[in-house]
Amino acid sequence: MRRMNIAENSLTIAKSLLLDPWGLSENDMARALAEIFNRRVDYADLYFQYTRSESWSLEEGIVKTGSFAIDQGVGVRALSGDRTAFAYSETLDPAALLSAARAVKGIGGRGQGRVRIAPADHDAAQHVLYPALDPLASLPAPDKVALLERVEAMARRSDPRVIQVMASLGAEYDVIMVAGSDGRLAADVRPLVRLSLTVILESQGRREIGTAGGGGRTDLSYFTDDILRSYVERAVHEAGVNLEARPAPAGEMTVVLGSGWPGILLHEAVGHGLEGDFNRKGSSIFSGQIGQRVASPGVTVVDDGTLEGRRGSLNIDDEGHATQRTVLIEDGILKGYMQDSLNARLMKTAPTGNGRRESFAHLPMPRMTNTYMLAGQHDPAEIIASVRDGLYAVNFGGGQVDITSGKFVFSASEAYRIENGRITYPVKGATLIGNGPDAMNRISMIGHDMQLDSGVGTCGKEGQSVPVGVGMPTVRMEGLTVGGTNA
Repeated sequence: MRRMNIAENSLTIAKSLLLDPWGLSENDMARALAEIFNRRVDYADLYFQYTRSESWSLEEGIVKTGSFAIDQGVGVRALSGDRTAFAYSETLDPAALLSAARAVKGIGGRGQGRVRIAPADHDAAQHVLYPALDPLASLPAPDKVALLERVEAMARRSDPRVIQVMASLGAEYDVIMVAGSDGRLAADVRPLVRLSLTVILESQGRREIGTAGGGGRTDLSYFTDDILRSYVERAVHEAGVNLEARPAPAGEMTVVLGSGWPGILLHEAVGHGLEGDFNRKGSSIFSGQIGQRVASPGVTVVDDGTLEGRRGSLNIDDEGHATQRTVLIEDGILKGYMQDSLNARLMKTAPTGNGRRESFAHLPMPRMTNTYMLAGQHDPAEIIASVRDGLYAVNFGGGQVDITSGKFVFSASEAYRIENGRITYPVKGATLIGNGPDAMNRISMIGHDMQLDSGVGTCGKEGQSVPVGVGMPTVRMEGLTVGGTNA
């Protein structure tokens, strides 16, 4: 009963923001869909969105910038075979909606298609993963400024070498509603907050940067002093380590990846290659590999959009399907792909709740939510002790991957030398170079310490950005190529 009440509440909120102010009704949505189905199309949907967002930035001890924005509109899509027609409008009145519907219906052939429209009686089953609240209203503006000033003061007190602190605070209130020609009517109210921190330390003329941050689908009360202190400790630690770092070695060696954020390597090197569109088109290195071994025994990778409060989680995806936990690789065997409705239909399988889009002005496509590797049996200390000569990569910065070949390059922002089973000294300038499937088959030990990232991930694909989560346990990988500055 509670789940249904919350689903109904989301729909009520969506209608009050997206339909009522413009004089739109469910009959207008049905009329627009029916207009599209004057031609023969396979499916059509309407994606309404209202987003209110703000951000605050601190630098040199002063909150210098603040921004506030409201975006709203509707995207109209029609599918016919593997073809897609799309139009969007920032105006939400009945005439604009009907005009967008007429713009996309030409994709269909002659004849009358079939449509079942019953938006008033149908709501997609959904999870309750976060409250339907407005995080922008959770703190008055002076308190938001004070929050940034507080984290800046914490950072400066934490280490006398801190010479610069930069911090930003963002909050977003996103309300979406999807009406589909299959009778689907679903809505979601999506809060999202994030705090990012960068510190610069200086010692003996040398400067280094450390970063940290986090957030999730909640309000600004999430950022307690304990949470802020953990960000400060993380950022100052990273910068301090790099002040002491020596040039990284180069060559083929054993690499240990730390738990948590290093899952970004998994996300890029493997996750994108398991999205349905790349596999339907045959452009992924994983195409046609279902049932085949693509990773070492013991490696299980899942994409899970159902984790409560996580940055990458959604009650429903941007096509109105409930998100789910999808096993991608199980014990090293490829089990499936992440699917939106278009690619699932063309590949004759079911959607997995991974249809995502940046906004109403973008088309949905299969995207990750929270992607991570499950824990193994080994103690992380045991993994380190097993390495005679290698690299321990704790944190990563940027990276690149080629979906077709699976090749990747990632730079480590915090890494250490391992010698005779002991972490000996930090190194700087290390990059990991490899091939996603090959790297997954080089995993020889998996830790029991699986950890998700702190809530900072944003994924880009075909010009669209969406919030995501990553995670993994500590793992040992054999014979990875490390690019460094000390051969």
